[in-house]
Amino acid sequence: MKKILFLTGTRADFGKIKSLIQILEEKQGFEVFVFVTGMHLQKEYGYTLIEIERCNFKNLHTFENHTHETTMDLTLAKTIEGLSAFVKNINPDLIVVHGDRVETLAGAIVGSLNNILVAHIEGGEVSGTVDELIRHSVSKLSHIHFVSNEEASKRLMQMGEIQSSIFTIGSPDIDIMFSDKLPHLEKVKQYYEILFDNYAIVMFHPVTTEANEMQQYATNFTAALLEDNHNYVVIYPNNDLGSQYIIESYKELKGNSRFRIFPSLRFEYFLTLLQHSQFIIGNSSAGIREAPYYGIPIINIGTRQQNRAIHADIINVDYTTESIANALQIIDTHKVTKTESDFGQGNSAQLFLESIENAAIWDVNHQKQFRDI
Repeated sequence: MKKILFLTGTRADFGKIKSLIQILEEKQGFEVFVFVTGMHLQKEYGYTLIEIERCNFKNLHTFENHTHETTMDLTLAKTIEGLSAFVKNINPDLIVVHGDRVETLAGAIVGSLNNILVAHIEGGEVSGTVDELIRHSVSKLSHIHFVSNEEASKRLMQMGEIQSSIFTIGSPDIDIMFSDKLPHLEKVKQYYEILFDNYAIVMFHPVTTEANEMQQYATNFTAALLEDNHNYVVIYPNNDLGSQYIIESYKELKGNSRFRIFPSLRFEYFLTLLQHSQFIIGNSSAGIREAPYYGIPIINIGTRQQNRAIHADIINVDYTTESIANALQIIDTHKVTKTESDFGQGNSAQLFLESIENAAIWDVNHQKQFRDI
């Protein structure tokens, strides 16, 4: 019996690993644990622990790693402390982490320093800002890599990772995006009391390396939305440094009939809303990764996604109200074509399972080696 511990700190990373947890829970020979922390336990961000509990996972453990005064470095330290205690209690054979969050780094540190195998989902990608530093650090602390495409695989080998420890499974959220399990639009609109016939989606996150400017950026963005005439489904930012300025600026939208504002949305419900939206505006990876595969127009603001795979038909603008407003004036006539997925074929969970069931993966050397190109 292999014990597998998954770590989740945000609504975004849970959407990526949910199908992986589910497929392992259904198989004999694995005991699955889910360590829930971060945004999931913060009421101001929707207390998304509720969504995880609805999945009825067998072994769920919660740990609060945030206070209102906490900075990213202290969050990292607190998460390490809590996860370390839990790991010593259950003694997992593998810790699975995703992406580029502080909680992800904590999981990789705890695993590698306790001689536990660490598997990293979606390493080898570029994202800019401090997120990219965290993602590559996690890769160097991880023993096994489940990547989304060959480009990411090559990047990891460029970083000295061993090819035999890299498994290309695609992006797990693609599994959900094109599944037949997404709820119908009317059900979603009824659930969230969205009365608009047509709407766009707003997802604007803080840029940690530009924290001093985020208050002005948020003010400019909100002003452009108020000057516009589209209807909007607005989703709160993640909880990185600077998020309070965005949330504060959204108070200007409350009471305006063109806006429905939510701390968070259920992942499958969000995908349905995205699929039927007029466009998405902000700086979320959803505008870079998910929206192109639904053929949804995108207005990408600022620098947060500048190093990621930018498709030619994405409208990129700066943080000024004028630049954002100009994009909004042309977005309705902006033509896009659906992008063929280069992040897998929707079978990531199955490929993940096949890799985990292969005895060779458990023979990966805990003592990592650097491979020169």
